[in-house]
Amino acid sequence: MRKNKTFSSLKYALLVYLAVTVLLPIIVLFSKIRGDSITGVFKSAQFFPMLKNSLITTVIATIISVVLAFALAYALNRSNVRLKAMWVILFSIPMLLPSISHGTGVVLLFGDNGLITNLLGWNIHVYGYTGIIMGSVLYSFPVAFLLFYDSFQYEDYTIYESSSVLGFSKWRQFVKITLPSMKGTIVSACISVFTMVFTDYGVALITGGMKMTLPVYMYREVIGLMDFSSGAVVGIVLLAPAVVAFLLDLRKSNTGVSASTVTKKYQVERNTTRDILLYVGFSLAVFLLCLPIVAFACQGFVKQYPIDKTFSLGHLRSLISGGLKTPLIVSIAVALLTSLFGTILSYFAAYITSRSGKHISNKAMHFISLLSLAIPGVVLGLSFVLTFKDVPIYSTIFILVIVNIVHFFSSPYLLAYNSLSKFNSNLEDVAATLGISKMRLLISVYVPSTMLTIVEMYAYYFVNAMITISAVSFLVNFRTTTLSLMIPQLESQSFMEGTAIVSLMILAINLIVKGLAFLVKLYITKQETKMRAKHEILLVGEEDVK
Repeated sequence: MRKNKTFSSLKYALLVYLAVTVLLPIIVLFSKIRGDSITGVFKSAQFFPMLKNSLITTVIATIISVVLAFALAYALNRSNVRLKAMWVILFSIPMLLPSISHGTGVVLLFGDNGLITNLLGWNIHVYGYTGIIMGSVLYSFPVAFLLFYDSFQYEDYTIYESSSVLGFSKWRQFVKITLPSMKGTIVSACISVFTMVFTDYGVALITGGMKMTLPVYMYREVIGLMDFSSGAVVGIVLLAPAVVAFLLDLRKSNTGVSASTVTKKYQVERNTTRDILLYVGFSLAVFLLCLPIVAFACQGFVKQYPIDKTFSLGHLRSLISGGLKTPLIVSIAVALLTSLFGTILSYFAAYITSRSGKHISNKAMHFISLLSLAIPGVVLGLSFVLTFKDVPIYSTIFILVIVNIVHFFSSPYLLAYNSLSKFNSNLEDVAATLGISKMRLLISVYVPSTMLTIVEMYAYYFVNAMITISAVSFLVNFRTTTLSLMIPQLESQSFMEGTAIVSLMILAINLIVKGLAFLVKLYITKQETKMRAKHEILLVGEEDVK
């Protein structure tokens, strides 16, 4: 009985924590808006041009990202190209860099003195719509690609076999079967990409030039002018489409027809010419996606581009002497703490909502856990400033850890929720009959059985805590500045070589963590395979005895 009380206490403590860190900041944000700020923002000569800039760049970037992601995911799944897992990783590399790094990469490549500009001798005038769209596509494409690639894994080949018997051509199968089956994923990809691009200020801050977007305006109003009320008004405008997209996606998930069981995986026909062409196409796509990384290496480790291209560590030494060590330590500390506590909290929340019945408190926790997905980072950061500026931990790295946990809570939560929902629904009843508490069941059964999911959750938190700038930009001071926030600082000083090196450092750290996560998951998988093999041997031995 005491153990169940402990579980209930932890559950309500977590619910209160989520309410304070997710709901309260948004309520405070609304309460801080003054009437004169609303009229001032909407009557401003800048507002509607900025809104137009945001919408134009977001819509175009969303269309390009979704179409490109769909095409590559479709080609990868409908071919016999080898090492598909490797291609997925390569297409996902841009996710390991902050959005502001993609903007910096575009400038280093196509700016007035960029690598491509000097090499080809033509200037595409990257500052403005062109640069924002290019950087936004680089930033958002991997998210859409992973959504499509995962969905294609669950296509049932029997439908295509039947259509072939009826004389459907490949094109007609694509139009009548593939596109309708992917409709839900297409909608989800569009919503995800639109929300990411519309609320991001990193790319536009570097490449926007005279084309200012709403997130950049909000950033400058709050950071530069300390006008929190006007910033809150713009924050609500940025929050609106994200909330609408969240509600649409939630409605789609609740009312949509669940996918049918896959009775036969898609059978790809042999076609050597097609596969060779796809190898070339995939290699070109990876090259284009990784061009900013090439630009970072060229700019950061030469003496003075383009005058002296001799390899040099001078810029790195300059950064270290200028105070690189502190942001590096802060970033790693914040990422480690975010990963540790974020994984624990989101996993425990998923355990409560997926394994403890449909009580009102559990439904409230599930809704709040998903709601954080709809709050843009820049809005969340400002909300935290207004809510917690008088709290003792405000000027420490712990406020950065808390805001990061809230910002990235939903995706790890859903990973754990989906994994835990697959277990037999009678496990809790059996455990209660045997006198096993819920906490013991969690630690002894669920955690060991879902270690692969837990490792993935940890890596997700770490990588995103390393690259985020929007959620923490309003909360840092000179002692708690992170690596990602050094990029706009260095760019404002025209130290582009420094921004390149910092971007490469973030990428290297994230690649190491992702590599370690892969090795850990590989080890866990091998151990599980050995255990299953021993279990099968024991079963065979028992049968022989009988």
